[in-house]
Amino acid sequence: MRLIGTLKACQATLAAAVIALAMSSATAIASPQVGTAAPDFAGKDTKGNTVKLSDLRGKTVILEWTNHGCPYVQKHYRTKNMQTLQQSTAADGIVWLTVISSSPGTQGYVTPAEADKLTATRGAAPSSVLLDPEGKIGRLYGAQVTPHMYIIKPDGTLAYKGAIDNKPTAQDADVKGALNYVKNALDQLSAGKAVDPAVTRAYGCAVKYSS
Repeated sequence: MRLIGTLKACQATLAAAVIALAMSSATAIASPQVGTAAPDFAGKDTKGNTVKLSDLRGKTVILEWTNHGCPYVQKHYRTKNMQTLQQSTAADGIVWLTVISSSPGTQGYVTPAEADKLTATRGAAPSSVLLDPEGKIGRLYGAQVTPHMYIIKPDGTLAYKGAIDNKPTAQDADVKGALNYVKNALDQLSAGKAVDPAVTRAYGCAVKYSS
């Protein structure tokens, strides 16, 4: 009887642990819903300036989570797919914020100087690169992989979140002919249409958050 009681107690403890882990995971991947207000944040860019989302009200804002060591990110920069999109959106007055949430000692972590060098050598054209080593902005938005993309409308409403395109591979050849979800969403917004799809499953390397 004592053995049965001990077994039941262990099972109860295990069940509680599983529930706690599930709740923790749900919290970790919680993400704002499309059609609701995008969470405000303040982050430091590579120049030490504070960038606040609330200060950008009235402008369309794109958030791009990146990790230069990730093959999926490399695909989009190696083919100039990401840079072309950054340049075209800049010409339209859109604010593009590249966010690096890799924690110190993990893949993708960079110093401000290293981040600026990456921007220059890749010919990237973000409005700013935000360094988020503590993962505060990343967790706020539920960014799970790199690249993970978000579009925020001028009124502060989240319009799109998910993958950059519909080809979830690290193969350069797959960029050609892919449906670019970000460009698709921007075109629809420009035409006054509802974004469709507004939510897609992002693909890439897991964001290297601090524990």
